[in-house]
Amino acid sequence: MTYLPENLRKQIEKKLKKLNKLRPLPKTAVAKLREQFELEMTYNSNAIEGNSLTLKETFWVVKEGLTIKGKPLKDHLEATNHQDALEYLYELVEHEKKATISEFLIRNIHQLITQNIEKEWAGKYRTMPVMITGTKHMPPSAGEVPSLMHQLIEWLNREGKKMPIIETASILHHKFVHIHPFLDGNGRTGRLVMNLLLLKAGYPLVIILKNDRKKYYKALREADEGNYAPLVLLIAQSIDRSLTIYLKTLTPDRKEDRKKYMSLAEASQICRYSAKYLNLLARQGKLEAYKEGRNWVTTKESIEKYIKERERKRK
Repeated sequence: MTYLPENLRKQIEKKLKKLNKLRPLPKTAVAKLREQFELEMTYNSNAIEGNSLTLKETFWVVKEGLTIKGKPLKDHLEATNHQDALEYLYELVEHEKKATISEFLIRNIHQLITQNIEKEWAGKYRTMPVMITGTKHMPPSAGEVPSLMHQLIEWLNREGKKMPIIETASILHHKFVHIHPFLDGNGRTGRLVMNLLLLKAGYPLVIILKNDRKKYYKALREADEGNYAPLVLLIAQSIDRSLTIYLKTLTPDRKEDRKKYMSLAEASQICRYSAKYLNLLARQGKLEAYKEGRNWVTTKESIEKYIKERERKRK
């Protein structure tokens, strides 16, 4: 089953193919990209869950080992723990190419995420009911968790392999957080597990931005009702963003990749569409664009491509 607009799927496939042609990637450039993406993901994934550290503070804590005055110890530990979990993910991908996602592996990731914070429950399924703030969804009872997690892995190995990887990763993420198997750290663990699946498929680390927090939670609520399209779209756009950053970094001197990115306000000056409408197209995956911070950016070529495709469909 597919949930993505075909143009966005082709766009992602084209970028992944271009990235794969560059392999083996330059070690120095890859090391810098990996450090950048690890920091961004640690900051954004923790911030989605309420961590108060800024991006710069997260860098100081993770890379410099500094303590930020006025910030809770828990926030510091969440940052270093998440970094440890990311290192574990990369080890799995680099040294165990065929490492499969299992309950044991998921528990290991959760153990790293919550070590020194929830020692008693780190890596262990919950034995009591939980509530998720801001949603009507009531997670299953604690007694159901072991069986549901077993079923989740069975689904991944049976049905998940029949779907495109982006759909599989997105639905896996939702199914996991829907079960909510742990007392805390489910969101961070779920995003890491999803990333393991995508990393193994050759994609760069995929980051759901803090700025998209409301959109992300809304997409999860839609998935609770059986509508996976918004979540798949959000994750696909995050994948597209990561691929774009990698290609911009690794191919800075190639003519076909040396495109000028512009804000949607600037883009509206070269076409008949308003910045607001272009924003809608970007969010729907109909216009090739990616996020820099809070704002979408696109290219003249992407605008022209959208106009050409729209005119073709009208004929």
